[in-house]
Amino acid sequence: MDTKIFYGARPRSVLALIPENPQESDGDLSDDDDQIEDPDYLPTQTEDSGETSFESMDEEDIVSTSSSSKPPPRKKKMKEKNSLKTVSLEEPEDTSDPTSPLGLNKGREKIWKHEDIGTFQVPDSRFEPPDAVKTPFQYFKTLFTDKMIEHIAQQTNLYSAQELGDPIKTSPQEIEEFLAILLFMGVFSFPSIEDYWHHESRFSVIADIMPRKRFRLLRRFIHFNDNQQWDSTPDRFLKIRPLFEMLREQCLLIPSTYKQSIDEVMVAYKGTRAGTLRQYIANKPDKWGFKLFCRASSSGIIHDLLLYQGASTFFNIALSEQEQELTLGAKLVTVLCKTMTQPQLSVVFCDNYFTSFKMIQNVHANLGVKCIGTVRSNRVSGIPLITDQQLRKKGHGAFDYRSSDGVIAVKWFDNKCVNLLSNACGITPLSTVKRWSKVDKTKISVPCPSLIPAYNEHMGGIDLSDMLVHMYKTPAKSRRWYLPLFGYILDLCVSNSWLVYKRDCDLLNEKPIPLKRFRLAVAHTLKQVNKTASKVGRPSFSSPPPMSQKKQYVPRPTQPQPDVRYDNCGHMPLHSVKRGRCNFCPKGVSRWKCEKCNVFLCLNANQQCFIAYHKK
Repeated sequence: MDTKIFYGARPRSVLALIPENPQESDGDLSDDDDQIEDPDYLPTQTEDSGETSFESMDEEDIVSTSSSSKPPPRKKKMKEKNSLKTVSLEEPEDTSDPTSPLGLNKGREKIWKHEDIGTFQVPDSRFEPPDAVKTPFQYFKTLFTDKMIEHIAQQTNLYSAQELGDPIKTSPQEIEEFLAILLFMGVFSFPSIEDYWHHESRFSVIADIMPRKRFRLLRRFIHFNDNQQWDSTPDRFLKIRPLFEMLREQCLLIPSTYKQSIDEVMVAYKGTRAGTLRQYIANKPDKWGFKLFCRASSSGIIHDLLLYQGASTFFNIALSEQEQELTLGAKLVTVLCKTMTQPQLSVVFCDNYFTSFKMIQNVHANLGVKCIGTVRSNRVSGIPLITDQQLRKKGHGAFDYRSSDGVIAVKWFDNKCVNLLSNACGITPLSTVKRWSKVDKTKISVPCPSLIPAYNEHMGGIDLSDMLVHMYKTPAKSRRWYLPLFGYILDLCVSNSWLVYKRDCDLLNEKPIPLKRFRLAVAHTLKQVNKTASKVGRPSFSSPPPMSQKKQYVPRPTQPQPDVRYDNCGHMPLHSVKRGRCNFCPKGVSRWKCEKCNVFLCLNANQQCFIAYHKK
């Protein structure tokens, strides 16, 4: 058989012959002896096969199929394991519906042009000024509600009853006092919790609220959900989930701006009892901890948050089939943007963890939200932008851009090359930024595309919230892994409520108080609000104290140091108006105190207690 006839020139419409069963070896030629050539045979398309016939081809295609005018030789039907079929090597035509929810043509190749896109005009955010600025406690209670406090008291009693057999009988009022102590501890930081009650370092602002033993008991048994539900749910944050859902409902009620950002938040935790819930991010201040994804306005107010727990993160969120096929970053942006009040008027700013061309198109097609974000270099590899090396040669401020389907890709050289994707604004109008020039030894103005300052201005909302939370942080070191998350909820309520309070003060042209004073005002109110005042002195016999009245805490007198007690210098008895228990004998009561040690001691004829107390 003539090989030139069989291996003629391939048609440009790219038809290829491949084995129907790819697992069979192409080198199996054991049936070549059974093949009989027929020079007068032309192949046709059978009714029951998908093979392409030469009769359906154009005349030019038939000519280009073979370099010789002689038709291809006829062969007997080969065995099924070596049979061939013709397939097209061209890309399939785009059969997607342009009116589909995604609005994407998966088979169509993107055409990138050197063109700018229009700027999306975001309306200015306008908030109605309140009649008057509320108190810090009222702002705090809009986020940390009475329902949350009652839930904590109920679950704490339930958990203590399951562990001890008898509840510790706490109440919402006592939980408020417990929260007040935690807020005070965030401002006044001591090395250890016991130091607030120790006689050598006693801090009366905290120690007078409740005894140390009661505080440790509450901290030991504080709980937020029933442990018996653990086996019936895929939720790995079950122990803290109810509190997060209540907080999320309140955050969604805060009026938001039209420019918001999405980023991750790390809640510090270095223990190992949480298993794989603990994440690691190298470029974060808290590298080890729990990961949350938040949506916040540029002022730092967080409006929505989502706990990350791996593959089961979206177990309680209804996602469509198209949304389930998205990457994690695109899925997170879609879920967090669904709770926006007016998504068609909003612009979302993301970092390179979330941003991709497909994510921007999906969010805009499904929700109408515009996006601007930095993007990783491996996600713009198909875009014909100039290389980083070529951009560096042009100097500071050089940039290149391409656009397709309303999305623009920009590469800008600052201190290093930065890649961005946007469908909200593009290059124009150009602005300038100041950068240091090594050649001129001074700062020079370099050109900057318009989407760069827009990204820098509105991307830092979650970073601002993190800074405010870490300024006065609730101490939450514990073996129980969910207590750091409870501390973050408490701190987030304070920072969010302070930012709302500050916004109301700006609307009414009033001067706001600092965050520290705001936190202390909330703590003092939690300690005293809706509680009976403790009477000073001994109550009269005619009016006995009510059963519900809390017993006043009497601090223990400070004890002298051993070096002072046994130095045998200056220890003189001093008569006191009040009397107290002897510090040496358990049953003695005396009006005499040691002038130097400041403790009551029995002073009888032999001065036995006074002498024995100062003798080693």
